[in-house]
Parts: sequence; structure tokens; C-alpha cells
Amino acid sequence: MDTRGYRLGYRSDIEGLRAVAILLVVAAHAKVSWLAGGFVGVDVFFVLSGYLITGLLLQEIDKTGHLRFLNFYARRLRRLLPALLLVLICTCLAAAVVLAPGQQGDLAIAAATASVWLSNLHFAFTQLDYFSPGAASNLFLHTWSLGVEEQFYLVWPALMLWALGASRGYGSHTKRLKAAMLVLAGISLVACVVMTRTAPQMAFYMMPLRAWQFATGALVWLYFNSPDAHDTGSSSQHAPSIASRCIGWLGLGLIVVSALWFDANMAYPGWRSLLPTAGAAAIIAAGVRGAGTGVARVLSWRPLQAIGRVSYAWYLWHWPVLLLGGAYIVTDNPGYRAVLVALSLLLAMASYRWVESPIRHQARWIVRPGVTVLVALALMMMSSGACIGWLNATSTWINNPTQQHYAKAHGDAPVIYVMGCDDWYHSDYVRACSFGPTDASHTAVLMGDSIGAQWFPAVAEAFKRTGWRLLVVTKSSCPMVDELIFYPRIGRDYVECTTWRGHALQQIAAAHPDIVILGSSQFYDLDQNQWVEGTARVLKSISAATGHIYIVRSTPYLPSDGPNCLASQHWLPWLHRRQGKCDAPAFNKQGNDVYQWQQQAASRFGNVSVLDLNNAVCPDGECHAERDGIVVFRDSMHMSASFVQSLSGEFERQLKLTYPLGQFIPDK
Repeated sequence: MDTRGYRLGYRSDIEGLRAVAILLVVAAHAKVSWLAGGFVGVDVFFVLSGYLITGLLLQEIDKTGHLRFLNFYARRLRRLLPALLLVLICTCLAAAVVLAPGQQGDLAIAAATASVWLSNLHFAFTQLDYFSPGAASNLFLHTWSLGVEEQFYLVWPALMLWALGASRGYGSHTKRLKAAMLVLAGISLVACVVMTRTAPQMAFYMMPLRAWQFATGALVWLYFNSPDAHDTGSSSQHAPSIASRCIGWLGLGLIVVSALWFDANMAYPGWRSLLPTAGAAAIIAAGVRGAGTGVARVLSWRPLQAIGRVSYAWYLWHWPVLLLGGAYIVTDNPGYRAVLVALSLLLAMASYRWVESPIRHQARWIVRPGVTVLVALALMMMSSGACIGWLNATSTWINNPTQQHYAKAHGDAPVIYVMGCDDWYHSDYVRACSFGPTDASHTAVLMGDSIGAQWFPAVAEAFKRTGWRLLVVTKSSCPMVDELIFYPRIGRDYVECTTWRGHALQQIAAAHPDIVILGSSQFYDLDQNQWVEGTARVLKSISAATGHIYIVRSTPYLPSDGPNCLASQHWLPWLHRRQGKCDAPAFNKQGNDVYQWQQQAASRFGNVSVLDLNNAVCPDGECHAERDGIVVFRDSMHMSASFVQSLSGEFERQLKLTYPLGQFIPDK
């Protein structure tokens, strides 16, 4: 018996397709703007896995009449685990040195789950917290797809045996397997499309909702590679045809179009994932009949073969290198990102040469597959345990007074969040919070998203006067623009925002306030017309019922989390001797454009003004994460409540400059 396991014939077009997939993924993660949809490369990998694993399993069933489960698992672990553990160890050690202790806790948990192939479940079930860093900043986010793959490997052999009905090879049982795969693909696809609308995190991360992509690869094998497909009695069936060439090019076109068209502001996977999935299937199928011709010939290009060979290692290395490099030297320079991409490729080549390839080709690891599986499980559990130890260590490190100071800054948010005034995406109910006497003769309203709500300490101080009450009406990530937006963090249209905004504006108009203060972030995916006209519609709905309306210009932002940046400078300071790391320019094109568009909308109304306090936030055109001992930003874009409180005088001064408030606000 060949203890090395069964192998499929080498196909250079599949190696090249791996290269295309990893190049797209790396490009998207390296912020190549015109390839923002490069994440579809992962879909290509899923189809490839379904095709290859199904072929290997059917080959073994055909030759032996049964499956050796332990041999299969031992081969998979030998192929994937060494490189994964190497990258996890290196990444954890680098993170413990480069990142502040306050950042390391969440990473340790993610690393612990990644070491046992469960990180996709971790990210799927992680509860969203608006002011916590999103999964996109996690060094181990990319391991979610490895979890999906390993869970696929775990159940696929048993599923195939069940679908075949008996372990006796192909024969008539292949028809049953085809039917089973078609049913599985159909159910999984429908569930994926539905869940993308209702629970997008689950649709993205969960293996059962990606199973249709593996089944698609399996169906390509069954229809194009199985003996049934070849028993046609004519050798011409194996010759490349014009149709197969066209199908191959069409498949590549579908993948490329997906990468160019898709971005983070679209619901995914859903129906859109059909494009790269069908594209990958078409390329693989065309390569069966047209090896060395058409798209298969292009994919056989030697540089693509070299990249394809290290695609797994490069996938493992590229994401932590990009994030750690970006944390160590904070810059948005494309050249620097290119250097990091090159570094990750070099690391991938080295780990492939000296770790992945040698172990992968050692037959002794599957001579006793049971022992190999047990050793692998032990290594996985030890790695997970080490990550838990790292988590415990961070609890000690963060107790340093300096680290505590910056860690607490993350929670320095306005009191309105503790009071439940902001229900984020959880409902469309208007939860207005009132401050001051309910029978006050004058009313001021603060309405906005979290960027508008951050001004609460200054607004509350300005209207802490006799005869005034303040109403706070806020919903995070909901712009003061009458437009439906797609919200990437929840993976769907933010319909709660649209409904909430309409109801809130109706309630404000009914209250006939003296003053309304509106604030929004500058980062919404809206064009000029949407900003101008959408803002004008909001103003029109309340201007007639309001004394005066103020639009507060969106505040500047830092390229990274302010408290984390400051904390890292005080964590192993010998490593962070760089000047200006926690600074940033106060103005940028996007912010200036949005400011001008808000002014255009405001100019249509006689009682609307636009306030610009950015010179007070960032004097001399430069933003600092800390000023005079006060942490300015509690993350990368929200100011701390303590700092906003220090701007109360300037805020009130600008109110009085733009409108004669003396007739409304009695002297203190």
C-alpha cells in the first residue's frame, strides 16, 4: 500500500489560478483601490478545495473501495498545520513587542481559536461594539477561511461516503453523489443568500453557508473528471475545443470583474459570490479539456507557477505583516505598503522552502496516521494554551499606570452612551435624552451620529443655563443626510438609520426648538449630489420650525488609534523612538469637500450656519493624540469627552459669533 497517499496529476493552470487568487487577496488587503474586491480570491480557493479534495477522495474510494479517514486527516494536517503554527508563533511574539498591552488581549483570544481552526466561529459570534476596534484590525482575521477549510475537510469524507451509499467505487453510485452535491449546493446557496440579508456575519464566516462553493468544485470533478465523463468512446472529447477555451476566458473574466466591481460597501457573499465561484469552476473545467491552451496557457506562466506554489504561505504571512508594519510605522504611503507586501512574500518563500515543503513531502508522517493526528492535536492544544497564557500576561502588563491612563481614554465617551440615548443599529426607535427642566421656555437639540454626539460635553456646558433644556437625539453611524447607506460593519443597508432619522426629524419639528445642532462624520460613501441634496432635505424638514440650525463640521482624524499609539510609545520605548507618530494633518481633501457641500446646502436657508472648530481641535493645521496632558482622541476619529469639555468656551464663543444668542441665553 502506498503510504504517501493518493495524488492527482499536476495541473499548471490550477497552480496559476491559486496565484491569481492570492494576488487578488493581497492587493485588496494592501489597499489597491481599483482591486477593492480582491477578497473574492478566497471564494476561488474554496472552489479549488472542493474540486481537489473530492478528486482525491474519489480516487481512493475507486482504488480501495473505502476511505482511510486517519490517513486523510494526517495528510491535511501535515500539509497545513506546520506553516500555520509558525506564522502564529511569529505573529504573537511580534505583536507582544510592537503593540501596546491594551491591544493584545483580543488578539490572544483570536490566536487561540486560530490554532485550533475555529477562528471563523470566533469572528462570526463576536458581538459588535461600536467603539471597539473592528475585526478588520485583528492580526488573525484572515485565518477565518482556514477554519472554514479545515471544517470542510473534517466532514467531507463522511458526507461523500454517505452520498455514495456504499464504499465500492464509482459505478452507479456516482449519480447519487452528483445528486447529493446538487442538493447540498442548492440548499447552502439559498441559505447563504438569505443569511447575507438577515445575518451577514454568519453568511460570511460559517462553513455550512460556504458549503455550496466546495460543492461547486466537487461537481466540476464529477462532471468533467470522473470515469463517467470520460467514457464517451471518442478521444476527441479530450481535445480542446473553441467552447472550452471560451469558457475558460469567461471564467477568468468573471473573477476579474468581481475584483474590480465589488468593494466593502456591498453585501457579501450572497448572490454576488456566484460570479467568482462560477468563474473558478469554469477555469477548472476548461482546463480538463484544454490543458496548455487558452486561459490555461496564460495561467501556466512561470511567475504565476512560482506564486501559486507559495500561495498558502503567502496568505498566512501577508495580513499580519501588513498590520504590524502599519502599526510600527503609521503612514498611508503606498510605497511602504508595497515594501510590506514584498517582505511578506519573502517570508512566505522562506517558510515554504524550509518548513512547509520539507514536512509536506515526508512520507513518515502518515505511516502511522493515528500518531500523527494525536501529535497534531497536542500541538494545537499547546499553542492554544500558550495564547491563553499570553492573554493572562496582558492583564498584568496593562496594570502599569501609564498603560492604564491610555487604556481608560478609550472609555472617555459622553455620558449619553451610558444613559442609553444611542441604540446604534439595534432598532429604529428614537431615544431622546433630555437635560434641564422639562418646562423650560427654550429648547436646544443636539442631533447626529457619533461624530456629532461627541460634542455633547461642550453643548451641555453651553446650554447649562436658566430657562433652557437640551435634547440629545443620536444614532451612531447614521449621517444627517437623507440617503439610504450601506453599513459595512453590519454587512447590509442601514435601514434602521433611515427610519430613525425620519422619525427624529418629525419629533424635532414638533418641538419647535430654538436651536438645533447637527453633526456627521465625513466618511460616508456618498457623492457630492447626495451630500448636498440629502443635507438640504434634512434642513428643509426642520428649518421652518427652528430658530437657528448649526451644522458642525466633521472633525479631523488620526491614521491610527490615538490611545493605542500613545500607549505603544510608552511600551518598550526603545523600540518606538520615532517623532510625530501620533500626529496627523488637520485637513484632507475629503473633509474639505464635505465641508463645502454642507455649506452649499446651508446657503439655501436663512437660518442655517456651519461651524468649523477644527482649528481649535488641531491648532496650526496639525492634530496630536495628546495635548497638555489630555488625550485628544479616544480612538482614531472620536474626541475624548475630557478634551471636548476643554473646548466648551470656544464652542460657545462660535455660537455667539454666528447668531445673536444673547436674546435666548441669559447671562450666567
